[in-house]
Amino acid sequence: MNLVFAAMLAGKHPPPSAADVLGGDPAGAYARSAQLLLEAFGVPGVLEQSFQSPIGTATGLERLQIRNYDLLAHLWDLAQATGQQLENDPVLQASAQQALEFAGGQLAGVDRAGRFAPPQPISGTAAALDQLAAFLGRPVLWSPNC
Repeated sequence: MNLVFAAMLAGKHPPPSAADVLGGDPAGAYARSAQLLLEAFGVPGVLEQSFQSPIGTATGLERLQIRNYDLLAHLWDLAQATGQQLENDPVLQASAQQALEFAGGQLAGVDRAGRFAPPQPISGTAAALDQLAAFLGRPVLWSPNC
């Protein structure tokens, strides 16, 4: 998705969905794609521009926020899949809270089919990253002792 967003911001076509963008060095490919994305978001004026995609029109700033909540959700996914505990880092939780607020507004009243499962139940006192994951359709096993 880094390559998709970078292409969109540059007015180019994204790589074909069947393209092998990882090659023999997946970690290096990801690092290169992240650098391209940072460069694309760093272009003067890009945050104020509007960009069209299959899911609608949004400014560069909104696209940045979309990419942020997507990355945070996948960070949560990877931690769950590998049995790792995410630190209760205040910066991470603040970013997740901001992403939750943005996603809540962006996805309100929008058909989520094909993108996200329905929001899952979770306590309002759960960590912001867990709340974001639940809002984006992930079943979150949560208790006050976690």
